[in-house]
Amino acid sequence: MGHDVRSPSGHPGPGPRCIALVGPFQSGKTTLLEAILARTGAIQRAGSVEAGTSVGDAGAEARLHKMGVGLNATTVTFMGDAYTFLDCPGSIEFAHDMRAVLPVVDAAVVVCEADERKLPQLQVSLRELEDLRIPRFLFLNKIDKATKRIREALAALQPASRVPLVLRQIPIWSGDLIAGFVDLALERAFVYRERAASEVVALDGSNRDREKEARFTMLEYLADHDDALMEQLLDDIPPPRDAIFDDLARELREGQICPVLLGSAARQNGVGRLLKALRHEAPGIGETATRLAASGEGAAIAYVVKTTNLQHGGKLSLARVLRGRLDDGATVQSSSGGAGRISGILAANGAGDKRASADAGDVVAFGKLDAAKTGDTLTTAKTPPAPLAQMSVAPPVLAIALAANDRKDDVKLGQALQRLIEEDASLTVQHNPANHEMVLWGQGEMHLRVALERLRERYGVSAKSHPPGIGYQETIRKSATQRGRHKKQSGGHGQYGDVVLDIKPLPRGDGFRFEETVVGGAVPKNHIGAVEEGAKDALARGPLGFPVIDLQVTLTDGSYHSVDSSDQAFRTAARIGVAEALPQCAPVLLEPIHLVEVVCPSDATAKVNAIISGRRGQILGFDTREGWNGWDCVRASMPEAEIGDLIVELRSATAGAGSFTRAFDHMAEVTGRAADQIVAAHRAAA
Repeated sequence: MGHDVRSPSGHPGPGPRCIALVGPFQSGKTTLLEAILARTGAIQRAGSVEAGTSVGDAGAEARLHKMGVGLNATTVTFMGDAYTFLDCPGSIEFAHDMRAVLPVVDAAVVVCEADERKLPQLQVSLRELEDLRIPRFLFLNKIDKATKRIREALAALQPASRVPLVLRQIPIWSGDLIAGFVDLALERAFVYRERAASEVVALDGSNRDREKEARFTMLEYLADHDDALMEQLLDDIPPPRDAIFDDLARELREGQICPVLLGSAARQNGVGRLLKALRHEAPGIGETATRLAASGEGAAIAYVVKTTNLQHGGKLSLARVLRGRLDDGATVQSSSGGAGRISGILAANGAGDKRASADAGDVVAFGKLDAAKTGDTLTTAKTPPAPLAQMSVAPPVLAIALAANDRKDDVKLGQALQRLIEEDASLTVQHNPANHEMVLWGQGEMHLRVALERLRERYGVSAKSHPPGIGYQETIRKSATQRGRHKKQSGGHGQYGDVVLDIKPLPRGDGFRFEETVVGGAVPKNHIGAVEEGAKDALARGPLGFPVIDLQVTLTDGSYHSVDSSDQAFRTAARIGVAEALPQCAPVLLEPIHLVEVVCPSDATAKVNAIISGRRGQILGFDTREGWNGWDCVRASMPEAEIGDLIVELRSATAGAGSFTRAFDHMAEVTGRAADQIVAAHRAAA
């Protein structure tokens, strides 16, 4: 069902736009959102993250930690057009929310400071946008606190972007302070006013000379993709202003440049020009739907960008409508295979106003769509749609073992964790049967801390946590022969089983092997399987306290009783025989060794190498990270016991941007004092 996309004023236009606010941690994204809300009249006065009065980051955890820990969506109107701003967390630990929304945004504003220490995080943000071909502006924030010239700052930040960072404005200086800016496309000067629109002033003197030079540089970048403009520059012909704006819009949308705007969100400086740049240059829903192959006629289509489970009120699915109209009560099919009926449509305006329907471009929350999950495509068609985008999930890097403080809450804990994972797929739960633990995996220390806080505050489940157990095992170095006998007489039938077992070590990685060489029926054939099971029982916990691997047990002889022998008796006899033999076989402790790949900025590689070496790691080599300017990939083998909180140290050494993946490789012997300490600690815990 196609329909004309119109702006709120009723005129044909780009439709409601959706803009992501992304960028490094603590660069001022939420403060910028407050400034936008104040400038557009959505709120009377901008709030403060520090004071806990902001519209964004309003959740209890965000307020507590004074940082974004989840997505904030707010819709405003500017000059008759609707814009939904999606404020994404800046910490890499909460990047899942950003990855979930990026496929369906029209453009992104990357908020960053003139601080090259933020370069690694900036590069991570830009890389996500570049890979998805999302048009992007860079808003150079906190310029009132800049310690270096803007051009120097831009040159320092340029390595983070694979396309030119093109300066759209230059600052007007008053002594050592930035008092305003010159718009290089408009050729107009503006003076900042505290928490108000900038004032146009005359462009003269040194500012005129600086403007000419900076404007020519901007035009040179544009001319790289416009032959007509290149000829005009070579012939010293002033290009038409409209043509320059057309080039800025086209090259932004085609991902050939990243325009840079200046401002101070805290002072609401530069916000009006940013909004006007979005209005005139950012693409609309039509182009975004075309990019996602969701344009044209047909059933309505929407994409779920966030799932929220309310404490009292069911499930909300925040989604962007890409085509057609979705009415309250409509039945939709999901790309993950389920179907459901929309029960309520709420506006993403911070107040959650109810709506009767949602049109193409709108970002709204659908109520009680239990079949939908984050990353799903929804349609009013009769059959499930193909997914419009594949949502990537970063591998987890930190784990904690969880248990409810009150045993009667075990089921409640499991249910609450499933709801958390439904909201945030970068959390995962594993059950470790060897250590009898439930293990929660996440993206870092703060990520897991917030998860525990949500369990307690939202779902009323208090859980205790501790580092997960390490997968230690043990093996043997020597062979032994041992008789195992189980004889018990009571009223009625007794129990009798008697076996002779040869036990010998196997090469590393061969696991457990059972053979039998019994002759003359000393152990009846029908009981031999029970002997094997009994041997396995004994290997569950060896002399050192850990599972035993890489050995062979051979049944060579034994005896039986025609009445009292049974499978259970022979199983018990075999378990006794193996358990008594293992201490004679020179048991040795084994620890799991993982292959680890660390990705980090090149200037942190030496620190990373030192961290790995300090954790008993063996560096296997390193290379430049493919496709990443100024990044390395370090490969190493490392004991599992040393990987536990590795990410905490890595993030500290890499300005919060480094990460790693790991995979089990082999088991290795641990001897001497280290082995004694591990065994002693395990026995004390048991």
